[in-house]
Amino acid sequence: MNGNPSREISLVGLPERTKGEVEIARPPLLPSHITLSSISRIVFSILSTPMGKWWKWTISITSSLAVVSFLTMVYVISTGIGVWGNQSPVVWGWPIVDFVFWIGIGHAGTLISAILLLSRQKWRNAVNRAAEASAIFAVASGAIFPTIHIGRQWMGWYLFPVPWSAGIWQNLRAALMWDVFAVLTYLTVSLLYWYLGMIPDFATLREKEKNPFKKRLWAILSLGWLGSASQWIHYEMGYLCLAGILTPLVLSVHSFVSCDFASTILPGWHATIFPPYFGVGAIFGGFAMILVLLIPSRALIPKLKELILDEHINQMGKWLLATGSMVGYVYLIELFTAWYSANPYERYAFLNRIKGPYFWAFWSMLFCNSIAPQFLWIKSIRGNPLSLFFVALLANVGMWLERFVIIIISLHRDFLPSSWRIYVPTIIDVLLYVGSIGLFLTLFLLFLRFLPSVAMFEVKTLVHPPLKHKNIPLFSSGEEHKMQEELALASNFSTLSGQKDDSMTPEKGKDLYGIGAEFSSPELLCRAAEKLKLLGFRQFELYSPYPFHELSEVGTLKKSWVSRIVLLGGIVGFFLALILVSTISLPRPSLLKPMLSSSLLSLFYPLVVQGKPYFSLPTFIPIFFELTALFASFGAFFGILFCGGLFKFYHPLFSWKRYNDRGMDDGFFLVVKKTDPLFSSNLYSMLFRLGASGVDPITEY
Repeated sequence: MNGNPSREISLVGLPERTKGEVEIARPPLLPSHITLSSISRIVFSILSTPMGKWWKWTISITSSLAVVSFLTMVYVISTGIGVWGNQSPVVWGWPIVDFVFWIGIGHAGTLISAILLLSRQKWRNAVNRAAEASAIFAVASGAIFPTIHIGRQWMGWYLFPVPWSAGIWQNLRAALMWDVFAVLTYLTVSLLYWYLGMIPDFATLREKEKNPFKKRLWAILSLGWLGSASQWIHYEMGYLCLAGILTPLVLSVHSFVSCDFASTILPGWHATIFPPYFGVGAIFGGFAMILVLLIPSRALIPKLKELILDEHINQMGKWLLATGSMVGYVYLIELFTAWYSANPYERYAFLNRIKGPYFWAFWSMLFCNSIAPQFLWIKSIRGNPLSLFFVALLANVGMWLERFVIIIISLHRDFLPSSWRIYVPTIIDVLLYVGSIGLFLTLFLLFLRFLPSVAMFEVKTLVHPPLKHKNIPLFSSGEEHKMQEELALASNFSTLSGQKDDSMTPEKGKDLYGIGAEFSSPELLCRAAEKLKLLGFRQFELYSPYPFHELSEVGTLKKSWVSRIVLLGGIVGFFLALILVSTISLPRPSLLKPMLSSSLLSLFYPLVVQGKPYFSLPTFIPIFFELTALFASFGAFFGILFCGGLFKFYHPLFSWKRYNDRGMDDGFFLVVKKTDPLFSSNLYSMLFRLGASGVDPITEY
């Protein structure tokens, strides 16, 4: 079609595994008819085709609920949090239950994407974008509740270290302050990770879009991404570093949230198992939420079924089963610990959960989180999207009930029977929670409509078969002999001022940037690049719509500096945290008084907390970790932008029609720059002999 070669690649999915002499074939992760161009076409058609009446009706309902939530927030802030059902002894009610629930969902989405990336699980490629989006939207929904709960929202800046105006430092030894640092760090890093993953896809949409406004929008969001081998090397290094940072970061964030409870002496809360307990529950709830979102999305948007297969749903069902079993194990350990402790108050707290006035919440939680997932051992149930959706929905209900059990039941009967009361939420509590669900679903629906819901460049890597294996040379002995003959061509090259080739003459009034060649497959691209390197060429670049291992091997760039920038950012964050906790802990040094102004001396404001030493290292570890992770993430993100040469919205390659048509879709290109010492007019015919399907001059402007 239009003279362009076919991009059909037969091998789709993952290679087979062997066990002894028996071959075990892995289920395919893409249909056999899927090609590189069809992946881009499917995702682009989802964005460019109207969703249908279901989307209009659904977003009308969810956005209405979000508006109700906003109006309820205005009412609570203007009236006071006395309109909630909170009372003594249940001073923490539904708002904190909702907050911990949404934070758990939010942490799981990015954690799933990061862990599966680090463990090289290829089936994540089709579902990671939705998981990351749900994580950010869940954190946005959960952030509503502490924002209201602090009261006097106009004084919220007191949470941040601004001692000159506040007149006092924050107590960074408190678990609630850890939450502020942890949640804000997590939200920032997740946004960077999410946006970074979409940059190559924005470049693909820039290429396919015909509407001038949208094309310009995608061009701005893509930051001038080209898909060169050097950019992919920097990108993969930074993306991997961000995933490595996010994995412990997310686990630490939910651990810090659990410390709000575990650091107290209240029966039912004072448990060292809470950090791993909350972490496992977050992963369990996150997988359940992704299933609840993706299964209806596949049914309502049929084109998604071509990229998100039943195998992806099956894999998430297995994770739901595994994490649900872990949650059930934690419940048993918690009950055993209460019995074995011989503490009458601890024992009564758990007996009250089992047979007290809220017994229905405990047993419903146990069924939804531990018993219902066990049905997924049955393959027919796990493989049925409808039954799996029902189990996942129960898991989400169970995770909310778990927070209700931990917070409400542990509080409503304290040490004094005279203060026991039954907690009853008000209509305001209900509207806020329902409204947060509406906000979450509205954001997800907008994401499906206006952003690429599937990571195109990552799914394209599933189409790409390995070009070579261990101990198998890229070239045969015959090809190596031919390359020895072609080495002699380098000495006969003449410059463009000598022998001329009319087909390679640039347009009048424009300078030549280089010569570009298109190849029909990644194999031919890599073979041509390898031969050019053997001939002595060094000023050339490879371009591919997705990264693969051989691209970095045959390219001219062998090492990325992004990892060093990440290390530098982490060091800056660590020392910034050290300065912060030191100034709020150490008394004013007398030696510095004559050298510093009074405003700087006010930074030294030691806080005496329960007779603890001024510098309490264990309680400052969360601050050290969060700031180190935050600045290391900045290093990864800006390192990719700097090393990859992004934020350059014009490149001579954009004037090349072949690249504009297929560069980030299914094209493989090699560009030899004019600055190469071996650049000559003979290069035109040589690239054809190396397997190029088309060769053109590329002008500067």
